[in-house]
Amino acid sequence: MRFTPQFLDELRARLPVSEVVGRRVKLKRAGREWKGLSPFQQEKTPSFTVNDQKGFYHDFSSGRHGDIFGFVMETEGVNFAEAVERLASMAGVPLPAASPEAVRTEQRRRTLHDVMEMATEFFIATLASRAGARARGYLADRGISPATQLQFRLGYALGERFALKEHLGKAGVSVNDMVEAGLLIAGDDIPVPYDRFRDRVIFPITDLRRRVIALGGRALEKDVPAKYLNSPETPLFHKGDNLYNFASARQAVHDGAALIVVEGYVDVIAMVTAGFAGAVAPLGTALTENQLAHLWRMSDEPIMCFDGDKAGQRAAYRAADLALPSLAPGKSLRIAFMPEGQDPDDLVRSGGRAAIEEVLAAARPLAEVVWAREVEGGRFDTPERRAALESRIGELTAVIRDEVVRRYYRQDLGERLQRAFAPEGGRRGGGGFGGQGRRFGPRAGGFGGASAGSGPGRGGRQQFSTPVLGHGPYQVTSPQLATSPLLRGQRSALSRREALILQSLINHPWLLHDHLEEVAALELAHPEAHRLRAGIIGAFAHDHHLSPEPDEQSEQLRADLAKAGLSELLQRVERSITTSAVWGAQPGAARDDVLATWNQLVALHRQWHSLLRELKDAELALGEVANEANYAWLRDVKARLSEVDGTEALIEGFGESSGRVQRSV
Repeated sequence: MRFTPQFLDELRARLPVSEVVGRRVKLKRAGREWKGLSPFQQEKTPSFTVNDQKGFYHDFSSGRHGDIFGFVMETEGVNFAEAVERLASMAGVPLPAASPEAVRTEQRRRTLHDVMEMATEFFIATLASRAGARARGYLADRGISPATQLQFRLGYALGERFALKEHLGKAGVSVNDMVEAGLLIAGDDIPVPYDRFRDRVIFPITDLRRRVIALGGRALEKDVPAKYLNSPETPLFHKGDNLYNFASARQAVHDGAALIVVEGYVDVIAMVTAGFAGAVAPLGTALTENQLAHLWRMSDEPIMCFDGDKAGQRAAYRAADLALPSLAPGKSLRIAFMPEGQDPDDLVRSGGRAAIEEVLAAARPLAEVVWAREVEGGRFDTPERRAALESRIGELTAVIRDEVVRRYYRQDLGERLQRAFAPEGGRRGGGGFGGQGRRFGPRAGGFGGASAGSGPGRGGRQQFSTPVLGHGPYQVTSPQLATSPLLRGQRSALSRREALILQSLINHPWLLHDHLEEVAALELAHPEAHRLRAGIIGAFAHDHHLSPEPDEQSEQLRADLAKAGLSELLQRVERSITTSAVWGAQPGAARDDVLATWNQLVALHRQWHSLLRELKDAELALGEVANEANYAWLRDVKARLSEVDGTEALIEGFGESSGRVQRSV
């Protein structure tokens, strides 16, 4: 054990919890304890306590509890060893001496770190020189600016066989060190070791302390055996244990960014440049268990982005198989697919940040991906085939080690099976087998907006099929559903109701005090609505002390949104509201009217989305079995949708408390 219990106890004795916590939280004495606002979530009344005698902190608002080591790990996003090192530095206590063997190993690693740093500096200088002109042109073509090149410390390796070897040799680095660091290729059949990286753009790979541990190289010539080349396994580098952009992404995710996994170096750089600082990539291999563990330490539900082609789909399925055994309560993955033929780098250059947000907003839960894989292209028109599918799903869920997660997966996939194979009359409107196969749509686990399946074939049967993820409209849709935000995904226009919800929050920020969780959970269809909601919540979290005056609250919130670069977006949202008759959303409305309008807006918004989902089910059922029961179901859903539209107009009737005439409802 590197840190003995005695050493940890010494740090606890030298550093009272209040001193460590007090660097981040403003504490006030409350009897024998200290109190302050939670550092983990926003609150108005202090519920965070520190007890130096007992040596722990407790946050009643989030339920988090721990000592000085836990606090540093939670608030600074570091592991236990790093937390101990930081606290030892704070206390002025030297770290305990390691064993002689460990000292020698650490010294050897430091030497190799120095060698890797020298090589990186050489490649950076070469990129900036006349010899790096072609490499700079390649980076410019990929939209990687000089500033970004410096940020990621990109370089260029000359095409010569001994350029790096000679440079490091002049600095006194031995050939053995260069070979051990993975910079030279050597072997019994190679009389003279030579540079591993030649005529390649260099991408330094760093550890969590931002030390260079390996290199990735992208070939500039087309006719080379490997377009991308990574360092081999070395004492510093184990590719299955690291991620590209690991340290920077960990800090960004700790500060609130989403954790996004893409496939390559350039994709990470493109994502970070577009504003997604929590982007990482595996290092030339498929995702490993150790990398997955790193991801889950940073985020409960990382988003994994794959290309939208068959290869990307297969990669997504491999990631699902890797993750299933290790799933734990709250720990999962979401899967997003790029438009076919585009990777994140292409998409950023063609559509900017909004295009990436659109893709991320459409990310699907892991269970949905697993279901889609099992039913894709299958025929389940006999009891035996359906039994085989059920058996396969049982085998998949059996690998989940956590008992609770395994039980919920069995329940979820079992319900999908039940919906898929429901007999005639088994649910409203029928649409069961009745001698026919059933199509799969999103309600049965397919992907939103995908074709539900083929039409009837010989013998009245239909083929079960799940399409390539993320493609095409349903075969049977009404004009109303085809233009709805739910079916069109994130490409829809901002709806008037969503604009009114956002306007209510901007004009009356006090709503967030009692409705914050409700606001965060609302189903918003347009990426601009997502962005503005995030900006509003962020500004509220920062300014939880908003002025007691409503008008001043709104002005303060608008100023914060302007500082965040959201003024233009705010104007577009307000232009989406074509009437000013919804009085409760406007400035100056009385509190009772604001609350009445808010509750009406939210209730109608939820009801609308629920009805759209039911409409999708009804249309699928009618497409499969054109009987009177399904026609009646479809007419009924459409009638209820019309009623919601009519009820929405009654929002304009609120305003009695604000001095307006109230219409009867």
